[in-house]
Amino acid sequence: MTSAREMRLRIRSVENIAQVTRALEAVSASRVRKAEQRVQQTRPYASKAWQVLKHLSRQPGRDMVHPLLTEREVVENILVVLVSGDRGLAGAYNTNVVFYTLEAFRNTSAKVTYITVGRKGRDMLLRRKQNLLAEFSNLPKEPTFADVSAIGRIVIDEYLEKKADQVWLVYTDFVNLLHQIPASKLLLPVEFEEIPIGAYIADVQPSAGEPEGPEPTYIYEPSRDVLVDEIVPRLTELQIYQAIIESLASEHAARMVTMRNATENAADLADALRLEYNKARQWAITSDMLDIAGGAEALAQSQE
Repeated sequence: MTSAREMRLRIRSVENIAQVTRALEAVSASRVRKAEQRVQQTRPYASKAWQVLKHLSRQPGRDMVHPLLTEREVVENILVVLVSGDRGLAGAYNTNVVFYTLEAFRNTSAKVTYITVGRKGRDMLLRRKQNLLAEFSNLPKEPTFADVSAIGRIVIDEYLEKKADQVWLVYTDFVNLLHQIPASKLLLPVEFEEIPIGAYIADVQPSAGEPEGPEPTYIYEPSRDVLVDEIVPRLTELQIYQAIIESLASEHAARMVTMRNATENAADLADALRLEYNKARQWAITSDMLDIAGGAEALAQSQE
């Protein structure tokens, strides 16, 4: 049977762990509020930027508009930008997004190469012997567009040099504090239709009921070429930045909920241990009293 001293040490250890998880919960709660504000502030611009990219991708002669809009009929190489976290203690946040990515590209016949944003995703992919092109970790707590622009430059260069026929962006979409879901987006080439992962662009047909024919053209100032050369790469990088912001908010929310559950579980475990400790202590006191009473009775009988 566990001694009273061991029970006290276990109770003290559980209480210390509860203090740590409570502190981590408070830190995550503070960070998730800031991250949620940044997500809400950047979402309208990122959404509108994505609409602009989709509109440009549907212009007549899109292959001549910009190389990043050029379609590849056969997909032989896929580049995946996977956004995960640098730290653990966030429940299944990192595991979910990595398993979602591996499952999504499991059956594709193309060669898949990864760019990882976050140490956890990098480590899990390396353990599974996946091909890594680059990895980015230890980003600032509140990354700016300049901090993640290098990721966009690598993605754009790989696509322009025809080393990648498709570029996918996989991240965790922040819905609310209790709900975060892994999501994927075809980053390059920009497509109006949602294309299944690993599918050939030539196999994707227009959706039913959608009007066919060329899109209306627009007059650009100062010129279409100058404007497109500037905004297409920048808006592509913006989608990566928005995905990282979404993933950061999701990570903080997942860690806050996980630490809250851990604190509650530690409190329940401490209560259960105290109950067992009190039972053991009461049993020891009762045994001592029985021994004293038995000894006194034996002494009285011997005197008689």
